[in-house]
Amino acid sequence: MDQHGRHSEEPQDGEGVTVAPGGIVVGVDGSEHGQCALVWAAREAERRQLPLHIVTAYSVPIFAASGLDGGYATVDDSVIREGAEAIVRQALDKVSRYSIDVDASVENGDAAGVLLDLSAEAALLVFGSRGRGGFVGRLLGSVSSALPAHAKCPTVTVPLYCADRLGENTEDRHIKAEHAKSGPRTVENVVAVGVDGSEQARVAVLEAAEQAQRMGATLRVICAVPQYSGSLAWVPAPLDRDALFADIKVQLEAGVAWLKSHFPQLTIETDLRDGSPVDVLVETSRSVELVVLGTRGRGGFAGMLLGSTSDGVLHHAKGPVLVVPDREDPRLADRDKFGPMLGAA
Repeated sequence: MDQHGRHSEEPQDGEGVTVAPGGIVVGVDGSEHGQCALVWAAREAERRQLPLHIVTAYSVPIFAASGLDGGYATVDDSVIREGAEAIVRQALDKVSRYSIDVDASVENGDAAGVLLDLSAEAALLVFGSRGRGGFVGRLLGSVSSALPAHAKCPTVTVPLYCADRLGENTEDRHIKAEHAKSGPRTVENVVAVGVDGSEQARVAVLEAAEQAQRMGATLRVICAVPQYSGSLAWVPAPLDRDALFADIKVQLEAGVAWLKSHFPQLTIETDLRDGSPVDVLVETSRSVELVVLGTRGRGGFAGMLLGSTSDGVLHHAKGPVLVVPDREDPRLADRDKFGPMLGAA
């Protein structure tokens, strides 16, 4: 092992390759989006002192033939595979300055399927907000919708918009124009988590607290209350928003007391907002290190976290978004001892 950790010299053939249990997996495809994901994943692997596994995936296209000798023809995969191996070699070189153990593999198959399989053993799955398309990768685009909802481990989506905070450059004219319009911005050392009173959101809060603790960051618990609409049939009419906000504030404070019992050294703040959960969390993502969401929520006054809310945030976020899958956590058992719970009947 050298001073920067242990690195594979060449990407491994995907067949039979396994990820070190509890490691971080990052999908790359040679795009700027993939480069941002790679840098974020390497930094996180260094922070957690976990191994990093770099993977790219490709599939060989099959074409239908025409004419009397009808049938199917496949393209020789050697050129495509050589391109995939070059992408992985470049990725290995890019992370060589980090003090981490790292290896890489080239997988033959659908990118979403490959990464979902690897998520079964990983501690974290990281990818860009869109990919190059074509034969190599397809990380993200359609893949981005599948992974957060179905991965067996938490996932982090890294948008190209935050390339500058990762020390990366982008030639995307839309992002450059948006940066020029918005002007300089300060990124706070804050991990923000969206809550809606669901069990899934409480699981996300615990993951967010752990991440904030790793980063030496403040945890900001955000609850956004949209304006009443006819779809919220359970809301009593007329709705007293002042009373509703007062109740939610009490519930959020009880949640903070619960979190403090498990994370006594963590700085925790609450942010109760009037507005769309998607809009609030997307705007928050511009100026915090990380936004954390559950895979789905209860719906109702604070949205559905990965129903429509998480999906909306993922597609429009300006910073990294961590989505936490639903799972059992023994720390949830004592939440009710600390007072009223958000969204409880």
